[in-house]
Amino acid sequence: MRHFKLDAEEKQVMAAIERNEYVPVGGKELHAVADSIAARKKNMTLTIRVNSQDINRIKKFSLAKGIPYQTYLSEIIHRVAATV
Repeated sequence: MRHFKLDAEEKQVMAAIERNEYVPVGGKELHAVADSIAARKKNMTLTIRVNSQDINRIKKFSLAKGIPYQTYLSEIIHRVAATV
């Protein structure tokens, strides 16, 4: 068996798996997860001009949350698009 070096987050996930904190899903719940993943599939590039101060604030906020700023912006766009 191959041994891989895991980072801290991966070690936490493995520990949770070993404690049976993750359970298999099926049926409607599995389809809901699959639909959610598919809805967030990024298949288009968007280029826009924005205020640099706005981007710097977003970068600072997303860094504090541990989220890449482009991922954060993509999620905001997805949430807005889902409501229109």
